[in-house]
Amino acid sequence: MAKQLKRLTIPRAYEAVYRALEEEILNGRIATGAPLPTETELAEQFGVTRHTVREGMRALEQSGLVRREAGRRLHAALPHHGELAPRGSRALLMQGVTFRELWEVALRLEVCAAELVAPFIDDALVEKLEENLQAMETALTAGRSIIALDVAFHALIAEATHNRVLLMSREPVSLLFYPSLEKLFNHPTTADRSPGRVVEAHRAIVQAMRARDAQAVRDWMECHIMDFRRGYDLAGIDLDRLVDTKVER
Repeated sequence: MAKQLKRLTIPRAYEAVYRALEEEILNGRIATGAPLPTETELAEQFGVTRHTVREGMRALEQSGLVRREAGRRLHAALPHHGELAPRGSRALLMQGVTFRELWEVALRLEVCAAELVAPFIDDALVEKLEENLQAMETALTAGRSIIALDVAFHALIAEATHNRVLLMSREPVSLLFYPSLEKLFNHPTTADRSPGRVVEAHRAIVQAMRARDAQAVRDWMECHIMDFRRGYDLAGIDLDRLVDTKVER
């Protein structure tokens, strides 16, 4: 009996348009900032309808590779890491990753950020982090959530490294990691202590930066992320549970 061959998957016409334009942009044949051909021109070049071109362009715009400028003409663009992150986070959720996997990578990424930021620690960065810390302390005293400020604190450090690979790597993890952190802030066993421990760690990191002590910055960041796992252990939450974005109350 002859071996059965796999069924061919034929891409839709608009997907072919999307892929062709994506390749042109990524290869630099359409430079960042350069206008794309009009729908009519592309329809003629690809031998498809304008509707098909429009669908392909819409998918390209959603990817962040093109943006509409004045006159609604599409131009090639350099996507920001924040625009790419949701797709990566959704892919992680679809893969059924666990908190253990997420935490293992978050630990290394945040420590890496703390190490890479060392040459860039200056008064401006310290001032930004101090403002964030003050806002976090005020929110904690008032009983408000500090999650958004926590996210911003770590983003300030990562952005100060000027390392685009780090930024693009950590953002999808960050989007999933912080909802997991919020579980600790709402768990009856850890709700009273977890937010305060976060503020204490941030305070120590800022003090180390103010002293230009790069090793202390790195060490405190490691202790800080390690503390998240200890919180899960204390709360009795299974580290191998699937990551989700729902908060248990």
